[in-house]
Amino acid sequence: MLNMKPITLSSLAILAVLAGCSSGDAATDQAATDEGAISTQGQREVEVPGTGVAGIHWTREENAAREAKAAAGGTRTGNMVYHNGKIMPTAVTKAIFWGPSWSNSTFAGDKITGIDSFYSGHSGSNYAKTVDEYTGLGVQVGATTTHQGHVIDTSTASGGGSTSAILAEVCKMITSPDPGGNGFYPVYTDVPRGNAGYCAYHASGTCPATGSTVLQFAFFWSLDGDPGCDPQDTTTGHSQGLAALANVSAHELSEARSVPSTTTATGPGAWWDGSGAENGDKCAWTFNVPSVKFSNGSSWKLQGEWSNAAFTASTGYPNSSGQKGCLDGH
Repeated sequence: MLNMKPITLSSLAILAVLAGCSSGDAATDQAATDEGAISTQGQREVEVPGTGVAGIHWTREENAAREAKAAAGGTRTGNMVYHNGKIMPTAVTKAIFWGPSWSNSTFAGDKITGIDSFYSGHSGSNYAKTVDEYTGLGVQVGATTTHQGHVIDTSTASGGGSTSAILAEVCKMITSPDPGGNGFYPVYTDVPRGNAGYCAYHASGTCPATGSTVLQFAFFWSLDGDPGCDPQDTTTGHSQGLAALANVSAHELSEARSVPSTTTATGPGAWWDGSGAENGDKCAWTFNVPSVKFSNGSSWKLQGEWSNAAFTASTGYPNSSGQKGCLDGH
């Protein structure tokens, strides 16, 4: 397992699920020459050494193509399986808004206050409880999370192609990450998605100032006017850009809690199915109700999250493959 150590970072997360690929694999080695490259194996988004990327939230079009391929090849499987790694029993969140446009009130709109409301209301919500069944290393995911607000950095933001650049931004802005390893730090940029095939992703790493403390982080493009990442929210009153960010934020946070990205220090990941799909992946772009209510009274249009228990009991709603295992806590 390769543990990259760039000059400004103490380590990047390398997911230990390459399942047949190794540092000697020609395709993997070629992809690793570009720090922003993302390798896929079957239907699982696997990290390439040097990228630290996992838990990618694909666009609507890309997700539909992957589901069609899975259905044709019969590779989409049912329940997720535990892979002996850690979970996050709680999450301590702090949002980072990166880019000069965040100082422009027209661009920011309702997004900064809305994202704070999203993370604050997530704690104790029925939506948060959709992940509670997952355990790992003697602990269990809980519905209580803690939001510490946000910080704004108006310097020029990087796109999602370089995870080391995103991690460096987190290390710059979060000087005291949660010491228990439950820190989740989403980075919202003002950079449009362009031709990238994904809306967001989560990954992990450590910072020079905090030594071996592993933190989880996530990257988000600016999704204003982006139909490929739009949940088409018509009921909550949120702007389109905020609604899009909230939906992908729910996906990445839920995955980080049940299968946080790993480093060599934290071992393998936790929960995914036989095709490599995580709980957010398995219910991506499927919506059961127009909106779900959070504990602070805010409402959001959010995709469901996979529940092994609901699938086993046939009490969930169907994902895009027709498997009844999705819950949204409505």
